[in-house]
Amino acid sequence: MTSLRAFTCDDLFRLGGAALDAVLLNCGPQYGIPFYLQYLAHWPEYFIVAEAPGGELMGYIMGKAEGSVAREEWHGHVTALSVAPEFRRLGLAAKLMELLEEISEKKGGFFVDLFVRVSNQVAVNMYKQLGYSVYRTVLEYYSASNGEPDEDAYDMRKALSRDTEKKSIIPLPHPVRPEDIE
Repeated sequence: MTSLRAFTCDDLFRLGGAALDAVLLNCGPQYGIPFYLQYLAHWPEYFIVAEAPGGELMGYIMGKAEGSVAREEWHGHVTALSVAPEFRRLGLAAKLMELLEEISEKKGGFFVDLFVRVSNQVAVNMYKQLGYSVYRTVLEYYSASNGEPDEDAYDMRKALSRDTEKKSIIPLPHPVRPEDIE
């Protein structure tokens, strides 16, 4: 049976070599260990791991709470969602997203948001099935590393119960640049 639990520092170091690279670094955005530790220190409740019965790391979600309450922008943010390839299509990503949404509800968030590559249609479709919609396109959000052009991102959002009028998910009519994002 899959265990969903708080991520710990040991999760970064109990894996070695290829396992660490494959699950923590290659399945999701390219973050270094200090970045993970920063999130674990500041937003531990938003950092959840899925573990197989044998102790194998199946996936994780990492996020934070941010924004302004006064402007009705306080929200949960999904920084990374990764599921190892052999554990995909089992509903694990949906369960991890649900947990982050529940935490954001408890913290009084108006919505949950995330950024996803426009080209990643598998992820875009999954998020849409989970109730997310495209709020805006962020031009050249993802930097290319191999001489290719930078890639656009969708800022996808899902309103929470505090946003009774669903104002947080009304799509913007035009794309924005990364420097325009608060």
